[in-house]
Amino acid sequence: MKKQILNILVATALTASFISCKKTKEVETTEAKTVEQVAVAEKYKVNPAQTMIKWDAHKLVGGHQGTINASAGAVETKGDALVGGNFIFDINTIKCTDLPAGENYDKLIGHLKNEDFFDVAKHPNAAFQITSVTPKDGKSIIAGNLTIKGIKKNIEFPANVSINGNSISISSDEFEIDRTEWDVKYNSGKFADPAKLGDYLIKDNVGIKIAVTASK
Repeated sequence: MKKQILNILVATALTASFISCKKTKEVETTEAKTVEQVAVAEKYKVNPAQTMIKWDAHKLVGGHQGTINASAGAVETKGDALVGGNFIFDINTIKCTDLPAGENYDKLIGHLKNEDFFDVAKHPNAAFQITSVTPKDGKSIIAGNLTIKGIKKNIEFPANVSINGNSISISSDEFEIDRTEWDVKYNSGKFADPAKLGDYLIKDNVGIKIAVTASK
């Protein structure tokens, strides 16, 4: 009887938590696409310190936020329009911005880097390559191939693009990806019994924002 009650409580909490997550749009994932060939007039080199993925992950109870910085990349424009770009993100730069330095911080970062999550020993980098850019409602709908743990899938999201002289900045809206599509399955309710995981269940949807700063 106690087990049945626990299962009901966990299922109810899961339902409520997933409903609350719908404020941020989960992007559709498709197979990797070919980059559109566009005549490029200008190229900009990214500033690694100001180019990053901002992530927001949640357990059934609580969660963490952080960043992953780029190690290299370039942005391509034609006239005053963004037309392409390619970015490499160094997973070893992963940071948690809601925990102070100390034992708990080090433990979390170490866990994120091991085989349960990103397995940086085998897959030290993630990558994003723009495959197309479409203007819509004052924003740019950016489609691109996101590669994590050697798995490449195409996603798209809206972003604000600003070109100012010799510099360009890109700031995406926050969107969500399903981490399990890139083989990040640790404590996922899809691959383990949610009732047994309890408070240790980690939601599959991860909030993402991409910020890019580049200059000629």
